[in-house]
Formats: sequence, C-alpha cells, structure tokens
Amino acid sequence: MYAEAGIIRKIIEGTGDTWAVVGLSSNEQRAAFRVAEVLQHHGKRIVPVHPKAETVHGEKGYASLAEIPFDVDVVDVFVNSELAGAVADQAVAIGAKAVWFQLGVIDEDAYERTRAAGLLMVMDRCPAIEIPRLR
Repeated sequence: MYAEAGIIRKIIEGTGDTWAVVGLSSNEQRAAFRVAEVLQHHGKRIVPVHPKAETVHGEKGYASLAEIPFDVDVVDVFVNSELAGAVADQAVAIGAKAVWFQLGVIDEDAYERTRAAGLLMVMDRCPAIEIPRLR
C-alpha cells in the first residue's frame, strides 16, 4: 500500500548499498539488529544510527544522520511513527536517495514530503521480508 510498483526493487537493487539504520543498537533482541544482519548478508553496508553511537555488526555507529561523514543511499527507519517524520526530513537534508519506514512505522505526511523532495519512499514494509521475494 505504501510502495508504488517497482519501488521496493529499485531501492533494494538499484539505489545503492549504504544503508543507515536509524534505531540500530547492539541489542540483539531488537528487530533492527536482525534486519541489519540480513542487509549485510545481502551485500549492503549498514551504518548504525542511535544516540549511543555503538558499533554494531562490525560497523561504527553515529548518534545522528548528520554525523555520518560519507554518503548514505538509503535511510532505514526503526523509530516509532511519532519520530519518523523528523528522520525522513533529516534523510532529505543529508542527500539520501531513499527512505524506508519499517513495519508499523507510518507517517503519511512524511511519506508525501519525502516523495515531493524527490526521494524514493517505502513505508510499513521490511527489507528482510522483501529481499527474498525479489529473488
């Protein structure tokens, strides 16, 4: 519902391989930890973004998107819906190519703003579910 036909494939296969995972910490019980592992397994470079700025899955973490000193292709958002819009706005500000709101993360205004800014956008989906569907 929140992804036009082909957008999921375009983000996963054609947007780039550097994915900032907002909300990723070293807590192995969190979905972000497992999804980041799947992304790495499928050739994506993950960049943990969390206030603790922890190293996760061997990748240095950053406290915010603005602190990442290199280009980010996709911003994968694991924060609650009330905070997700601000993250999408930050993704636009850093020049990301796409924003991906995870399952249960829904902000229709942020979806429209992000798309209007020219970024690809998926909402209420999980790349760990979608990647196997593409194969």
